[in-house]
Amino acid sequence: MYVINNNYENELIIKNSRFITILIKIKTKEEINNYIDNIKDKYPKATHYCYGYIIDNYKKANDDGEPSGTAGIPILNILEKENITNILAVVVRYFGGIKLGAGGLIRAYSKSIREALKNTNLTRLIKGKKIKITFSYNNQKNIDYILKDEEIIDKKYSDNITYIVLVKDEIVAKLKEYNYEFIEEIYIEKKS
Repeated sequence: MYVINNNYENELIIKNSRFITILIKIKTKEEINNYIDNIKDKYPKATHYCYGYIIDNYKKANDDGEPSGTAGIPILNILEKENITNILAVVVRYFGGIKLGAGGLIRAYSKSIREALKNTNLTRLIKGKKIKITFSYNNQKNIDYILKDEEIIDKKYSDNITYIVLVKDEIVAKLKEYNYEFIEEIYIEKKS
């Protein structure tokens, strides 16, 4: 599974129609409507704002007035085929006066997404866990060494030290002798 590193925008002209593809890295479903509203503000006179998105195990496509299944589904299909998650892909279309037909629309929206993805960098996601680990102060040096390449998202100091950390599966085995609590399965971006 992969994520895009940065948001990206690309434009193609196909039979006088302008197809502007915007790829956006997303973290929650709640932010999607804001991104789409911003795109509509940026391109106010476009004919269609078609999109597909995948976040975790949830996916959705929208044809925004194009014939059913000719825009949103092709966008979503490319994202699934490329195994990309946490992405919103919007294709803004300015109609150029030449009707493309159902097959032509499917090819145009698919090509728009493929071209944009060719020009963006991807990061591979690996399976991991979000854990809570509690340890004594005299173990801090060892724990910090084991977790040196992991993302510690919270630290609390009291009688003991508690970290909330995102760890790769292979690191969990190194923590067996310490008191940790599993919170949830996650995917972690693999840093180069």
